[in-house]
Amino acid sequence: MYLHWIIFSLAFGWVSAAGNCSYKSLIEHLGLDGDNVQMKSMRPVYNWRTPTKAFVDLYVTSITDVNEKAQSISTQITYESGWVSEFTKWSERDFCGICMLSVEKDKIWIPDIVFTESIKTDFATIQNPYVKLISYGLIAQFETLAVTSTCKIDLIKFPFDVQTCSLTIHSPMHPAMELTLDPYSDASVLTSSSKKAFQTQGEWELLNINMSKANASTLHSLQDQLIYTFTMKRRPLLYVITFISPVFCFLVLDVASFFIDAGGGEKLSFKVTLLLSISVLLLILNDKLPSTANEVPWIGVYCIAIFILIGISILETILVNFLMAEGEQIQSPEPPVDSSSAVTGFISPFTNTVKDINSPSDSASDRNDNQSHILGSLKQILKKPYTVTHENRVERRCLYWTRAAQIINIIFLILYIITIIVLLAIIYNAWFTE
Repeated sequence: MYLHWIIFSLAFGWVSAAGNCSYKSLIEHLGLDGDNVQMKSMRPVYNWRTPTKAFVDLYVTSITDVNEKAQSISTQITYESGWVSEFTKWSERDFCGICMLSVEKDKIWIPDIVFTESIKTDFATIQNPYVKLISYGLIAQFETLAVTSTCKIDLIKFPFDVQTCSLTIHSPMHPAMELTLDPYSDASVLTSSSKKAFQTQGEWELLNINMSKANASTLHSLQDQLIYTFTMKRRPLLYVITFISPVFCFLVLDVASFFIDAGGGEKLSFKVTLLLSISVLLLILNDKLPSTANEVPWIGVYCIAIFILIGISILETILVNFLMAEGEQIQSPEPPVDSSSAVTGFISPFTNTVKDINSPSDSASDRNDNQSHILGSLKQILKKPYTVTHENRVERRCLYWTRAAQIINIIFLILYIITIIVLLAIIYNAWFTE
């Protein structure tokens, strides 16, 4: 008879255990099967003085866009949060070892945690409609969010810049005495996990993620905050190819143009073409950089300085061309008189005079013509030293203008190269040193 009761008790126990092995039994046990206002609207504590502890982790999985003009950044993050609930505890032994349960979000209370810097927050995929309940009273949720947030972007070292942006998590409704926020993982775990899950290989490279805790004072109380600061580095290869290298090549070509003959107009037109090319690059750069920057980025200083140097080089070319043209515009001296013809002209009248004396038959008018021809020849011979002196003076003046142009060109080239070296050293030091 006792054996009969033992068998009946074991059978009843098996049936009871089998009934508690379903999720339905657990949901009914937790009071989640109906419209339970307490579970949805109240903090999951029995004593209102007990604060709800929430743990948060944030991973950056991609950097989709950085808008320098709008000073904003778009990121895709994985947001994990968990909080302690006194209403959702159960014994695993009473429910066949069930340790976790997924329920809909609208059946339980969820802390209102937001991002302070957020301009726009969307779900990167379909919103996860469930949260996970753990037997020892922890509720966890996982979301993948696309967050566009404000970020103070410093472009002074563009395109070799490193930016630091922050996402601040807090609860706008619950003060620290009702809801405390704590990190679940440390900074090294967040950084390594984010780099492993990083999905894009675009312009930006994620360096590290740091986390800190702070308190923000409101009108009535203090609020807990978690500040996640992530540091990212720009990949500068595209800008080196499209901006820095072409401008440097234009500068090298401008230096090489000093060896072009300054007599023609090819040198001046070549330099003006270089200046116009840099102007086009400056217009493209203006579309990339914000107009509200407090300081001019070094790439702007680099382009503008080279633009000014080429402009000064054009002015120097104009000056040299002016000096060369000034020497060429000097009037040429009168054509010289051949000395042999002058001497012949000087001797022949005397010969004719002698002949005239020996021949008395010539008339007096012929003798007068011979005398006037002798006087003209004497004037030409006396004028010859003055003509030679004038030619020397003109040649010396032309040589003066040409030599002045050459000296100015050489001195300017030396100073030009020294200025370029100093400028490039300053730019390099500003870009690649802290």
